[in-house]
Amino acid sequence: MIVKAGSEGYHLVLEGVWLKNLSHGDKTHLIEVKFNKGATIPEHKHPHEQTGYLISGKLKFFSGKDAAVAQPGDSWTFLGDSMHGAEALEDSVVIEIFSPAREDYLKL
Repeated sequence: MIVKAGSEGYHLVLEGVWLKNLSHGDKTHLIEVKFNKGATIPEHKHPHEQTGYLISGKLKFFSGKDAAVAQPGDSWTFLGDSMHGAEALEDSVVIEIFSPAREDYLKL
């Protein structure tokens, strides 16, 4: 199935964080996330494995006392039930895959 690109379909999920569902199946879920500079996703965990790729901008990821900065072209994976959060150091665009699909995001 092909999902056509478009500028609509973004949902504000946190202050300065916009999510768009792109495509999904039973086992995977592809999303795009846009961050405004300064937006923060608080440290959290979920049962889904999460793999991402930074298209543009700069993000700081953190887990407990550990932190790392991602720049365009960098990628990451957070295993299910692992604590993680992020802060946008610049306006940023991310593509992420969750496995299994995020039912909570599909309801947006």
